[in-house]
Amino acid sequence: MWWFQQGLSFLPVALVVWSAASFIFSYITAIILHHVDPLVPYISDTGTIPPERCLFGIMLNISAFMGMATMYVRYKQVHALNPEKSKITKLNKIGLTLGLMSCFGLCIIANFQKCILYYIHVIGACLTFGIGAVYMLVQTVLSYLMQPEVHSKDIFWIRLTVLLWCCSSIASMFISSVVLYSGLYGTNLVQKLHWDPQEKGYAAHIISTASEWSLAFSFLSFFLTYIRDFQKISLRAVVSLHGQTLYNTPRSFMNDEQTLLVAGSI
Repeated sequence: MWWFQQGLSFLPVALVVWSAASFIFSYITAIILHHVDPLVPYISDTGTIPPERCLFGIMLNISAFMGMATMYVRYKQVHALNPEKSKITKLNKIGLTLGLMSCFGLCIIANFQKCILYYIHVIGACLTFGIGAVYMLVQTVLSYLMQPEVHSKDIFWIRLTVLLWCCSSIASMFISSVVLYSGLYGTNLVQKLHWDPQEKGYAAHIISTASEWSLAFSFLSFFLTYIRDFQKISLRAVVSLHGQTLYNTPRSFMNDEQTLLVAGSI
């Protein structure tokens, strides 16, 4: 059995590979059609003009769904391993909520393009990466609290390193973006897809775009740390038949519904 066939380890792998492919495919398409500059454009710029916009949106929506599935499985795993520890249970619920918010932000990014609805797109980016960074922090703290009984120290330090990588990318992107869009280098830069290296503000633009790519891949890299954990977990569905046909309502169900009606519960 291959390593990605063990347990649910294929889930975080599929999430990372698919999400990275959504960035790379839209980038290649935009470059071939000369819609953006080859040197590190904004990820959002590579998904602004059709046809790459359509590819970008569809693939990121699927990534959001896989992200929700991955975060839910992680939540169930931590809950099963620590059913009686209230501190870990609370942090685990907070982590799931933050993770779902981050995935919702990814849907916003996918469906509201930067050059069309800029402020909504920025809100989606803040939810995805801002709230996502907090999600990473919660999971890193959980890894710390669960060592050495459940987690090794190595996985905690790896997650902490990726978290610091993510936070440094956020800080770099925020500072360079504030400088770039401060008005010193002109207006309407949001709509600008092509840059001349001789232009003022080009250095800030490159730092901002490089930081965005770094942020995206640091965020994806965090889910690679789930592979070993997910190798030790599996999910299965249990089917319970209440009758031999799908057309007639089982008598037991009818009796239960009548009881609830009499009791005033429905």
